[in-house]
Amino acid sequence: MTTDAPPRWDRRMQQRLAHGEAAALGELYDRFASLVHGLAHRVLGDEAGADRVTRDVFGHVWEHPGEWDPRQGPLRSWLADLTHRQAVARLRRSESDGPGGPATPEEIDERVRAASAAARADYIVGSMPAPLREALDLAYTRRLDYRRAAAGLGVTEDEARRRLRLGLQLLSTAHGPRRPGYRAAGPPPPSAGGDPR
Repeated sequence: MTTDAPPRWDRRMQQRLAHGEAAALGELYDRFASLVHGLAHRVLGDEAGADRVTRDVFGHVWEHPGEWDPRQGPLRSWLADLTHRQAVARLRRSESDGPGGPATPEEIDERVRAASAAARADYIVGSMPAPLREALDLAYTRRLDYRRAAAGLGVTEDEARRRLRLGLQLLSTAHGPRRPGYRAAGPPPPSAGGDPR
């Protein structure tokens, strides 16, 4: 996604970081630490690893604030992408040096694909508009059909179906295109599959 002008907060934050303003880093951390840590934890499945990636991401931002290109999207998206790349690199290193001998490249790729799709799904759900997120929550977490979801949301049945459809369309992008020859064992769970970036 490209934009002609970044949000004012994003641009100002980048300028403050470029000037070495420590308070700016604290403000950035307060705003995005839960996003960064959550994505890292989703990829790694490990609290200590997620802590390390979180420190690495904010350290990288502090040292390279000019790396964010506002034409490529908001600062939040860049941080999520940076987190994903660092967490995947850490996962690959840990899987290749893991207990019981190194995993095969295919096993590592499969684990990275599954973790990447799950992290993208978490990010998508967290970023989608609240009405879509609420509709998906009612339908999938609470197992309500669209009629009962509509009643719970206080909207028409058509509107509930529209929200569910849009939410599912957004979530479907988490898995990315399947590569030729890729076949999951059995039906894929909601957080597995996809092609990492």
